[in-house]
Amino acid sequence: MRRLLRLAAMALAVLPGVAAAQSASTLRVVLVNDLASLDPVVSTAAFVRNHGFLNYDQLFALDSKGEAQPQMVGAWSKSPDGMSYSFTLRDGLAFHDGLPVKAADAVASVKRWAQRDVVGRALAAATASMEAVDDKTFTLKLSRPFALVTEALARPTASALFVMPERIAATPANTAFTDPMGSGPFIFQKDLWRAGDRAIYLRNPAYKPRAEAADGLAGGKVAKLERIEWRAMPDQATAAAALQAGEIDLIEQPSPDILPVLERNPNIRTMALNPVGSMVWLRLNHTLAPFDNPKVRQALLFLVNQKENLDAAGIRASEQVPYCPAYFLCGTPLESAAGAQGLKDADIAKAKALLAEGGYAGQKVVFLNAADSPINNAVTLTMAEAMRKGGINVDVATMDWATLTQRRNNRTPADQGGWHLFVTVANVLDGGSPLTNLYLASPCQGGLAGWPCDQKLEDLRRSWWEEGDAAKRKTILEAVHTQAYQSLPYVNAGQFRTLAAYRSNVEGLRATTIPVFWGVEKK
Repeated sequence: MRRLLRLAAMALAVLPGVAAAQSASTLRVVLVNDLASLDPVVSTAAFVRNHGFLNYDQLFALDSKGEAQPQMVGAWSKSPDGMSYSFTLRDGLAFHDGLPVKAADAVASVKRWAQRDVVGRALAAATASMEAVDDKTFTLKLSRPFALVTEALARPTASALFVMPERIAATPANTAFTDPMGSGPFIFQKDLWRAGDRAIYLRNPAYKPRAEAADGLAGGKVAKLERIEWRAMPDQATAAAALQAGEIDLIEQPSPDILPVLERNPNIRTMALNPVGSMVWLRLNHTLAPFDNPKVRQALLFLVNQKENLDAAGIRASEQVPYCPAYFLCGTPLESAAGAQGLKDADIAKAKALLAEGGYAGQKVVFLNAADSPINNAVTLTMAEAMRKGGINVDVATMDWATLTQRRNNRTPADQGGWHLFVTVANVLDGGSPLTNLYLASPCQGGLAGWPCDQKLEDLRRSWWEEGDAAKRKTILEAVHTQAYQSLPYVNAGQFRTLAAYRSNVEGLRATTIPVFWGVEKK
């Protein structure tokens, strides 16, 4: 019966007359990127994470203070020595096909995720066993200290940890699955998905939210909308015109030059979905010359000017952090400047000296550029020109973001489809600590695109999350930060905030950092 109701709802959803009548219960959004793939383990792209928070649910979730709270878990406990954990799923959890969520599903989901994600790998390395005890309870036993177990299980970004059926979680971690069966507050309509056009989600009538009020990504996920349409509108002017005409309801990140026009419209409001902000990350390929040499990597510190990048992207002064060297972002409890160099005014002489020490001989450097992402594009072009002034032979390769997310996994030489540099933008959840910062991890060939290799940094990171004393962790963090500036897994290229723009009849949006739409309604 539930399946028949779903099919009926889908049929009604595509009838023009019904769609017009139900427009008040449909939210039409334009997010930073279009939905291009579905597997939140295989891809670290933000669009897959955004899809995941609508379609799936989590074992734990981070509240507005960044603390892990039970989500699918109802009750849990740990042993006095912190080496054994027991988790029991709450009542009423069911997948979108009506089958109950079981402990075996949770265990399989964690194990698949742990093969790919930087946090998952750290947890797996400290795990002796994880197994289902019965349909609702599973246990986790550690082989060595790991002070942040529930925080790890609340992983909200990069390869975010979502629970899916055991049969799907059995898919090899390097193979993308095609079945998006979840248990979240909205149901993804795969049959209506058209990449490059739109993705459709319908309210899950069987979802049972937690009793607590929504708080950050935690608490009760109350779906008040019947339908969410995630539209693809890469042209910013087109999206802005659609918002002003009421054809869409929200733009997650309108380009800074268009924002003043939208703010003058009395029917449009703005807010920071991410109040701490994001950092531009300049990722380097550590496996190819010239950036396999640390001296050449360090030369970029004296060519990159953070404020120049943010100005070029049109970020208003009020939304900029003019200088932030912190790998864990400024304005956070883990902000640090230990070991920091450069990133302010260019020092071309210093940069050229480091290039010479590193043996750079003028070879071409391929800088991937996602032209459909306004901020990425502006910052990429700005840094490319700064590098040229420093004597680096930069070739900007232009493509869309979806293509870039595929090409950055290519390990071949640059003239055979590989690359040297690309820009991505990471929010505070991506980079907030030595454990969660996915691009800080430097495990050599097993890491993410760029493949930095620094055993000393890895040992320091591990000692940070194994240490249970907060004061001692702070001292370790300073050492982590200093070492990161020596090996440069990536370059901090500018911290900023963006404002979302939305129609004034949209209510319930909260500063969740990640765009989620439970609790949101249209009046």
